[in-house]
Amino acid sequence: MPQEITHTEEKVMNYKRGKGKYYKDNPEAVWRRDQTKMFVNGKYIPKSHPLHKPGRYKGFEEAAFSALQNYKSSKQGEVYVITNPAFEGWVKVGMAVDAADRLKNYQTSSPFRDYELQYFCKVTDRRASESQAHQILASKFNQQGEWFQCSIEEARQVINQVKLESE
Repeated sequence: MPQEITHTEEKVMNYKRGKGKYYKDNPEAVWRRDQTKMFVNGKYIPKSHPLHKPGRYKGFEEAAFSALQNYKSSKQGEVYVITNPAFEGWVKVGMAVDAADRLKNYQTSSPFRDYELQYFCKVTDRRASESQAHQILASKFNQQGEWFQCSIEEARQVINQVKLESE
């Protein structure tokens, strides 16, 4: 008695015979293609991203540590402004590969999950841009580490000024 062939097996056999032309006709090809993609928290990350490494990750920090060499050598990223109502009148200016992912790290240290990402912009050299923004802000406002006693708008203007000067 001949063995029955499943629909999927038939598609794979047709593909091998040159009859299938699309990924949907070859489940194995779909699986191989997906092995080259990167997803962070369920979101697709393009191959052009500086930390791109195929796989599925919960956050960029996890991806960064799995691709630590790319993380250290990559200059691209974002400079951001974060606030917390507990520190009224103060803003934190920082840098990260991904500001929204960085915000998640702050939230874990706060039982109220009350940090807010107020502004961010993409820059070609996140470390240099952050350093320059800190210098400008420190010359104008009180400073505690990376926190500055200024408005969100004032911090945003300084970040935009640094970005324009670096382009």
